[in-house]
Amino acid sequence: MKHITNKAELDQLLSTNKKVVVDFYANWCGPCKILGPIFEEVAQDKKDWTFVKVDVDQANEISSEYEIRSIPTVIFFQDGKMADKRIGFIPKNELKELLK
Repeated sequence: MKHITNKAELDQLLSTNKKVVVDFYANWCGPCKILGPIFEEVAQDKKDWTFVKVDVDQANEISSEYEIRSIPTVIFFQDGKMADKRIGFIPKNELKELLK
């Protein structure tokens, strides 16, 4: 699972991939620890999406740009633009449904 650490890296990824899912998390966040393995498992099934993670404690610039106020937050991008944003834990079946 790729970890994005700066805005330029995310911008490059968004410009070269049609479908991107970004999990904004922190190592100290309980719900993030539960979502993490689910996010990685779904990434194995959904090969048409690019899955990446952003540690909000390490990437303040990205967190500010996308107004991350609570974690976990998952943002779905299509064609370089934000298509959806979900705040809080997402159950596996719901995450899969959002990726259709």
